[in-house]
Order: sequence, then C-alpha cells, then structure tokens
Amino acid sequence: MYSGSSDGEGPEAPAQRKIPPASSMLWVRNLRRYIGSGAGLGSEALMELETKRILLDIFKEKQQKSAEAGTIPSFYKKKPEEGSISHRVQRLAKYRFLKKQSDLLLNADDLDAMWVCLRENCVIDDATGAEKMNYEDFCHIASVCTEQIGPKCRRFFSPSNFMKFEKDESGRIAILPFYLYVMRTVSLTQARIDMSELDEDSDGFLQPHEMEAYIRGLIPNLAQLRDMPAAFVQMYCRIAAHKFFFFCDPHRRGKACIKKILLSNCLQELMELHQETEEEITDTEQAENWFSLTSAQRICDMFLALDKDMNGTLSKQELREYADGTLTDIFIERVFDEHVRRGKIGGGNAREMDFESFLDFVLALENKDAPEGLTYLFRCLDLHGRGFLTTADIHTLFRDVHQKWIEGGNYELCIEDVRDEIWDMVKPADPLRISLADLLSCKQGGTVASMLIDVRGFWAHDNRENLLQEEEEPQEEG
Repeated sequence: MYSGSSDGEGPEAPAQRKIPPASSMLWVRNLRRYIGSGAGLGSEALMELETKRILLDIFKEKQQKSAEAGTIPSFYKKKPEEGSISHRVQRLAKYRFLKKQSDLLLNADDLDAMWVCLRENCVIDDATGAEKMNYEDFCHIASVCTEQIGPKCRRFFSPSNFMKFEKDESGRIAILPFYLYVMRTVSLTQARIDMSELDEDSDGFLQPHEMEAYIRGLIPNLAQLRDMPAAFVQMYCRIAAHKFFFFCDPHRRGKACIKKILLSNCLQELMELHQETEEEITDTEQAENWFSLTSAQRICDMFLALDKDMNGTLSKQELREYADGTLTDIFIERVFDEHVRRGKIGGGNAREMDFESFLDFVLALENKDAPEGLTYLFRCLDLHGRGFLTTADIHTLFRDVHQKWIEGGNYELCIEDVRDEIWDMVKPADPLRISLADLLSCKQGGTVASMLIDVRGFWAHDNRENLLQEEEEPQEEG
C-alpha cells in the first residue's frame, strides 16, 4: 500500500539527489580560509588560537629534543627568573602552602589544653605513681581533645602513634612521653615552615645568609640570648650558623639540607637555650654549648687574641699559639695545606686563615669524636693524601708530640711503643694501614687524633687512669 506510486509518480521518477560533502562546497571552503587567517575571529578566539599555536610549537620542540637526546632523561630544569610570572606564581603557591601547614599546627594554648585533657583522663600507676593511659583512654582523650581543640589534633592520636611508646604489662603508656612527642613534632614542623619561608629558591636547602636570618629570628624567643648586645647579633648569627654548615654540609657546597638540619643535634642544642634556669651556670658549662652567648664571645676573643697584627686573618705562626701552643708544627702545616683556601696571586693574605676557616678548625678540635670532626682531622693526618696512614706516617706525626713531651720535662718514651699502642686501639681491617673508616669504627678515633696532634691530648691519654680516679672521688664524697 505504502510502497506504491502516488500522484502520478511511477517507477520512472528520478532518484533522490545525493548531498555533496561539506568540504566540496564553495562557501565552506571560503569560510575556512577566512577563519584560518584569523581575520574573522574575536580577541578571545584569537588568544586561544595563539595559545594553541604556542603549545604546539613547544610540544614539537620537546619532541625534537627527545629524539636528539635519545633515552637520556631531562635532569636539569632552569629556575624561573626573578620577577617572571612563573617565579611569582611559585612564590604565591609556596606562601599559600606554608600558610595552610601553619594553620594546621597546634599553638601554645592548644598544647596546654591537650596536657589538661591527658591529665584529667589518665590513671595513676599504683607502683610507680606515673600517669598512664591504655588504648581505650587514648581514644577517649582523642575525642575530648577534638571537641575542645579541633580536628587538627586528631593526627597525633592514631593507633600507630600509640604503638610507638613503651607499654607496661597492662598495655598502658605514660602520658608524659606522648606529650613531649607532640611538642617536639609541633616544634620541628614549625621550624621547617620557618626555614622554608627563608628558602628563596625553594630547593630544600638553606644558604649561609638564610640560616643566619633564621637564627636572628629565634634570638628574641631564646631565654638565654635575650640580653645579647645588639652590636654582637650579626657576629653571633655568623658563628651559630657555621656549626650547622660544618655538620650538615660535609662537602662544603655552601648550602645545607633543611631536613638534615632538622634531624641534627645542632638544632636541639640551639633549642636548649629556650630554658630559663634560676640556678647559676658556670662559664665552663655555658661554653660547652656552642650556641650560648658565652661560647660565641669566647670564640671571638680567642680569634682576636691570636690575630697579633690585627689584619683579620691568622698566619701559621699566629695559629701555633692556639691552646697555649700544645699543637704540633706539622699539624698546623697540614691544616693550612688542606683547609685554608689559597688567596689570589700577589695578595697579602695568600696563605692565612680567615674567620670561617678558624671556626671549622675550632669545631673539628672540639668535636674530634664526631664523624665530621674526625674527617677534618684525618685529612691533616694523611700526609700523602692516600686515604690511609702507615706506620711511617704515625712515626712522623708523633715525632713532634714526642719533642714537645720531652721539652715539657716528662719522662722518656719510645715512639715505637706508642705506635704499637695506636695499632692495638684501632685494630684496622688491613694490618698495614689505618683508614678513616677504621678510626670511625673503633670508637677511639678522637683519642688517637689527639695523641698525634696535641701533646696535651697525649698527656690526657697517658694519665687517663688518674684522671678517671679524680673524677670518681668527688662523686663518692657527694
């Protein structure tokens, strides 16, 4: 019925006309040509077209470089130029990220509130009187703290944190170690945020002037440094920052990793100056902390006393007066060979020690047992730069100590006996040579170094039993 013809149209009617493709139409071709030139586009469309073209060029350039480089991956990215858009965006993103992290930290009031919650919801151990909590108490305290402080304290009350602490036979942990853990975590996180703000190029490392700026910002908050004279602040920051770089920048690249700074004992030693004590502290006790005001003034006074010609540097002859002249001449010579930078040709101070090198020198001598200090000294002991010491090296080094020992009116001793004693102390892996690794592993490397460079160090070793007895007698009387 519907397939038949109608209105006189029969099988002879022409077939339906086929629509030509769009690409063959004249008006389509003209429109594409018009748009392709960009003449008929608005400003936004032109910008989008230009952006697309630039991105395509960048993509092609990267493809070409990848093809030329083969399989070598890109390992260097040029830092954005100062004032460029990418640099501004990077700084803004960094500021917002650090601001967000700072907002998540507990402040002093939050920490006080947490301590109150811990004490109100713990139990007293009948045997020791210590305040403890089991896991149920731990979860309950977490809920109470979250209600009073907010969700930012919740991360400290995770099951994994509970398992970090020592438990008694009832499965309880003491609240004090947990609270100290929270305080230390908050303190380190705040320190990392403060250091990251000073990290101008955001590479995770601090340069000396950035570290000095961080210490300068801490001074008003450190109880033992509040009375520091304003004129001494710059010098103090210079001295304090140098210890961080001595221990955290062993390759002397001029920058220290922020993570390494946070984990170092140096930061902990600096933070000890927060403590206010009513007890009188002797100058000797204060001098033991490198970051104390007494220690910094001692270093400055020592350098000024040695600098006889007051030219700001130390010659070999001037440095020989260090520690009342007990250091050997060969050691002083080796210090200048290995650790004093050569000056410009024709300069007056071509082979003199500046203040930064003097700080390294003092830090090494005062930290002989630390790997960094012993590494500094080993380079001086290694007379031929071979990476190990032989019996001939020990004999040469100790010969100067022996001379000062005899000049001091002490008894005669045999250099070969001392050499054998050193070998017995170190017990090197290779019986014919002593390496730095041997000195570090024997745990007596600092003592051995003192015996070879300082007549006073050898005297202390030779009289170690008497000195130990003198230290024990006051304890027994007390």
